Amino acid sequence: MDTEASYESFSSRPKIMFMGTPEFAVPTLEALINEGYDVVAVVTQPDRPKGRGRRLTPSPVKVLAEECSLEILQPERLDDSFLEALLSLKPELLVVVAFGQIIPGKVLSSVQWGGINVHASLLPRYRGSAPIQWAVIDNERETGLTAMFMDEGMDTGPILLQQKVDILEGETAGELHDRLSDLAPGLLIKTLGGLVDGSVTKKKQDDSLATYTSKLTKEQGMLDWSWPAERVCGLIRGLDPWPGAFTYYNKTMLKLYGCSLASPAQTGLVPGRIRGLIKGGLEIETGKGSVTVREIQAPGKKRLPAQEYMRGSQLSLGSILGNQG
Repeated sequence: MDTEASYESFSSRPKIMFMGTPEFAVPTLEALINEGYDVVAVVTQPDRPKGRGRRLTPSPVKVLAEECSLEILQPERLDDSFLEALLSLKPELLVVVAFGQIIPGKVLSSVQWGGINVHASLLPRYRGSAPIQWAVIDNERETGLTAMFMDEGMDTGPILLQQKVDILEGETAGELHDRLSDLAPGLLIKTLGGLVDGSVTKKKQDDSLATYTSKLTKEQGMLDWSWPAERVCGLIRGLDPWPGAFTYYNKTMLKLYGCSLASPAQTGLVPGRIRGLIKGGLEIETGKGSVTVREIQAPGKKRLPAQEYMRGSQLSLGSILGNQG
């Protein structure tokens, strides 16, 4: 796609094909509809089995599209069959927010103005999947959103507009996800307007500063209490709500949610030892310092505030958590 030509001739009201899947993308689609943009179709992932009954469940984006009577495409792959459907709808711009598949070059080049993606990091840092979770796991102080023109690479296209966001003390990935999801529509609408009036220009990414993330797995949630408090807390916060950081006590897996630093610099502690209940949760010692955990979940049970969980459990002052599975 000739991004330079696309930029210079950008329309004030392009016909948009929206591509997105999870809850994160819903407010942006909603904003495009409310702002009067012509959304010719919505492309989202096929319905997937969920829950104990494994019922086929539509994506949150599909639910909104159905409510708004928009045309919906759910391709397993963006192949020639999908390209044929796309060409019949004649979109002028793709808007992509957490779609879940790589957009092939032949798809981007078939649309007059190509694709604009809203990515949940300050590119070129945290390219790839789960950027919100990894920023929290890594104890970053700030992250943000990037609107960019798309190319065939993994989040490598030229940057159009960015918005920095502070990561709050004790904030979980779920809480940060919701804040960024609410901010994404404003960034996109500002980007589209800026491309029309010339106030938004594209900037090549500095690949030497790029970092990449990986998909989250359940296995990544195992806590090592010999780590320093900051690392333990980052993992608990970053995997909240999914897949959840976990530890063991008497061969029973316990998932831990919500975390803050209690005394981050203290030494001479016993990793995994419960110091007791304090305001805000359960204090647990690490290799350096201690953390406060807000909620605990036993297998097959609901998440409970730590104080409530402790009332009916075998955990007590001095109990030592760890990999006893």
